[in-house]
Amino acid sequence: MCSYCGCQSITVVGRFMAEHDEIINATGEMVRAAATGDQERVRETARVVARLLNPHTHAEEVGLFSVMREQEEFTDHIDVLCGEHSSLDELLEAVAGGDLERAPEFEHALRTHIDKEDNGLFPAAAMSLDGTEWERVDATTPQAQEALTDGRGHLLTADAASHHTHGDSHSHAANHTHADGSSHTHPHP
Repeated sequence: MCSYCGCQSITVVGRFMAEHDEIINATGEMVRAAATGDQERVRETARVVARLLNPHTHAEEVGLFSVMREQEEFTDHIDVLCGEHSSLDELLEAVAGGDLERAPEFEHALRTHIDKEDNGLFPAAAMSLDGTEWERVDATTPQAQEALTDGRGHLLTADAASHHTHGDSHSHAANHTHADGSSHTHPHP
């Protein structure tokens, strides 16, 4: 992640960079599951990756990318990034469908893509877009979906995540799965 331009202090860019971290963490879980050959665990973790990745790439494309595409110098680069979004979806589907050997390929493609955004496009946006354009980015970017981790690196299972909402005062248990495949249940604070 870049730290030289301060672009992560722009709300939407900071959000996208934080989502990148969540997506990479979930991908690591999937790659570790693939390395063990646990097909069911791979399907479960791939679903989590997709639930993080799909709304994220959609938000980038309809918000920041659509505004940046209006500047001719960014059009080709935006097109490449959107094409990579499609390629990532296809790779993820292949892994979820049982092609476990492609999990490291997905992770590499994802990290390369994120590097282009975090260290290329986002700093360029910070320097190129004006206040009115940032207002348009904010207005057209869909709200963030809630994270599927508990913020401590514990991947919530799809079932537990579907029952958790932020802001509710409640007490319930959630299943957390660690990288080693072990899981435990504890109440949310």
